[in-house]
Amino acid sequence: MKVKRLNFKREYRKILESGRKITTIRIHTDLKSGDLVELVAGGVSCGYARVKSVTRKKVSELSKKDAVKDGFKNVKELLKVLKKYYREITPETYVYIIRFEKQS
Repeated sequence: MKVKRLNFKREYRKILESGRKITTIRIHTDLKSGDLVELVAGGVSCGYARVKSVTRKKVSELSKKDAVKDGFKNVKELLKVLKKYYREITPETYVYIIRFEKQS
């Protein structure tokens, strides 16, 4: 089985390594439940994870629970970061919530 990569900005390294970040929200993905991925932050490997689920939602449907699992305090903070990475994002945009479990 080929290992895919999930790339993150360098600032996410600590929460990825600690296991506090258990989801990532993306506009596009080819990942599916069961995939093995390498977690890479700023070009540095943070270990491996197994994709547990991939859920499609509108941005307007994102909850505080979604934000916290992604490493944010609230939805407002999450949306601010999503808009930084995906300038074209609107409340009607569909995103994928990729939930993963770090492998030991």
